[in-house]
Amino acid sequence: MSQLSDTVVRFSLNGLVAGPGRFRLHGHRPARFKQMHELQNRQVLVMGLGGHGRAACRLLQRCGAKVVAVESADTEVLRTEAGSLRALGIRVELGAVMPPRQHFDLAVVSPAVVESAPLFQEMARRNVPVIGEWELGYQQANCLAVAIAGTNGKSTTAGLVERLLAQNHRKTVVCGHQARPLCAAVEQSNDLDFLILQASPFQLELTQHFRPAVAVLLNLAPDHLNRYATEADYVRANARLFANQQAFDWAIVQREALLQLQSLDLPLPGKVISFSAQDRKADIFMDRGLLVSRMAEWAGPLLDMDKCQLRGLYNAENLMAALAVGHVLRVPLEAMAEAAQSYVQGPHRGELVAEIGGVKYINDSKATNVDALRNALLATPVQRRGEPNIWLIAGGQDKKLDFRYVGRLLSQRVKGALLLGQAREKMRAAWSLFTPCTLVHSLLEAVSAAATHATPGDVVLLSPACSSFDQFRNYQRRGEVFCQAVRSIGGGDRAAHPN
Repeated sequence: MSQLSDTVVRFSLNGLVAGPGRFRLHGHRPARFKQMHELQNRQVLVMGLGGHGRAACRLLQRCGAKVVAVESADTEVLRTEAGSLRALGIRVELGAVMPPRQHFDLAVVSPAVVESAPLFQEMARRNVPVIGEWELGYQQANCLAVAIAGTNGKSTTAGLVERLLAQNHRKTVVCGHQARPLCAAVEQSNDLDFLILQASPFQLELTQHFRPAVAVLLNLAPDHLNRYATEADYVRANARLFANQQAFDWAIVQREALLQLQSLDLPLPGKVISFSAQDRKADIFMDRGLLVSRMAEWAGPLLDMDKCQLRGLYNAENLMAALAVGHVLRVPLEAMAEAAQSYVQGPHRGELVAEIGGVKYINDSKATNVDALRNALLATPVQRRGEPNIWLIAGGQDKKLDFRYVGRLLSQRVKGALLLGQAREKMRAAWSLFTPCTLVHSLLEAVSAAATHATPGDVVLLSPACSSFDQFRNYQRRGEVFCQAVRSIGGGDRAAHPN
């Protein structure tokens, strides 16, 4: 193994250490010094051939492992992907219920494979060590990690952090949940200062040595209760983000989430910065549209939300978290403010698709849980105080969430709800006391019905509060279908930027 450069400049502030073209934190070493699994000539099983599983296969093959990949599904797309892996010398079995009868030194599981799956259980029965694709990528990567977890806002916050750092000459790549697989960025990490990681609880479940230098927890609203037995189990899975941190690492945590961690006696070993748009006891809080820090070495106003493209309380918290990351990584506030003010959310996140006949059509397909729906309703423009003006399109695959949570808000903001997908009957039972509910069979039917009923000043909002997998391959495709349906109505002016 090569050694660290002899030229190392140390900063006393925040434990930062910088070398030529490299930033690191005191106590952190490049990943080649922390690899926990020797892979050369090892027999390794990869379970699951989604994007993360395929990236794990390729990384293992480059590391000299003898790779076998198994996937319970067998589709035309998977057959094509399997062919490209076989061309690399990787053995692939599709439609596999059980792993091959051979010895394995290690198993790597993609995030979609649940612990109760027969493939997973068989590895446990054979006493084969099991890690996630996330852990594999971390062990092989060669730069610091900034990890962002929480129920909602991960991709927006990751994008903000990437922008703040990139505009201040830090080399970064965003990986993880809903982004590039971490294993696919390992080779590139040699030339990076930071990997910015979107961390889902699924990816954190099987971490062993994962230790981000800066860990951000945005919020902890109920989600994925079709995978976790209780809300506390979901919180514990997210809290693994901090499990291996040490005293000189950083934990940037929404204050409400921090209280949840404390109620379950979940430790935070690193230095903590709290933030909240609603709790003024936080280290960073909001005061009449201003983001303000009460931290002794960084006190005063940080950012004016009126000067930002992002809107809403939840985006205020995304901005707070990103500013806190920039602060601990020594980015000047003036430079961060300029980058934050000009940042625009990506598609499918409160995206104004068109305005047709005075009716706005907003694509919020990324809202895959009830709290995200709540945020979307609160952020939607109001026509006149006290009068509902939203035609809500919702529904999809049920994640066993409590839809009654937004009932009162629906009565205040929603004229009618058009419900589709697996969860539509459950939604109607929860919401019919608060707003008129209509069951539809497709997203196209929902858009057509909403357009028929909407009047000038109304908003047609796609904010499903469910995952997309009952009818669409992902939330992006669901959003694209919504946009296509809206544009087929005709006569509308497309929005220049998201709402």
